[in-house]
Amino acid sequence: MHIESRDGAHLHVKDAGEGKPVVLIHGWPLTGDMFEYQTLALLEAGYRVITYDRRGFGQSAHPATGYDYDTFADDLAAVLDKLDIREANLVGFSMGGGEIARYLTRHGSDRVAKTVLVASVVPYLLKDDSNPDGVDASVFEDMKSEIRKDRFAFLQTFAKQFYGVGVISRPVSSALLDWTFTLGLMASPKATLDCVDAFGRTDFRPDLKSFTKPTLIIHGASDATVPIKPSGKAAAAGIQGSNYIEYDGEPHGLFATDPERLNRDLIEFIG
Repeated sequence: MHIESRDGAHLHVKDAGEGKPVVLIHGWPLTGDMFEYQTLALLEAGYRVITYDRRGFGQSAHPATGYDYDTFADDLAAVLDKLDIREANLVGFSMGGGEIARYLTRHGSDRVAKTVLVASVVPYLLKDDSNPDGVDASVFEDMKSEIRKDRFAFLQTFAKQFYGVGVISRPVSSALLDWTFTLGLMASPKATLDCVDAFGRTDFRPDLKSFTKPTLIIHGASDATVPIKPSGKAAAAGIQGSNYIEYDGEPHGLFATDPERLNRDLIEFIG
């Protein structure tokens, strides 16, 4: 189905199952389909599962503008409002964690039961004087340069780091890498570029106080894409009463490298 956002952009939404609603918010540069393992496990456990493609990605509209977190948060609000979802369990992966943080600040938590940040960019990735453990700005500029030069080659290289694939380490199949590449291809090049600045430079530290519902934070200790210190560890320190689980040795794409553990932790927390 498609849901119209506040500015008229159409968002592609999948809504399946019954029971407690779980809204899965995808990472860059993928689509809601990245949650294949989680969707199946949650449906089999008796939950209602909602996924949607962020504007500019997958089968949602590909507008030229609107790739900022205020707009993304309003898009999430449109999904929850149009489907009249109450007591939502919001699960944000990577840049999807930013949607949750900004949504809670802009729209409150009336529709929310619990929140989960998985390998999330929250609270602040960019290295500056206030965030010495962050990622240097040159990393994001290099990413954008590579995307402009050859987005297709970038996506293939990025996927290997995403899943921790090395000379010896093969945590996912070549077929899964191909699938990831296909999902990334579906994004608009403009959205792919603009979102590097969105997730790399948006400061969510002021949003941390908006996390007033039970919150679970999961992060891979070997995440080379979203380093754990300025993200998972900092979020756990900044969100009062949050639960924090560190996956030893896991890379960024732990939804596919250790799906059974992630599914177990999600279902236990939500349940």
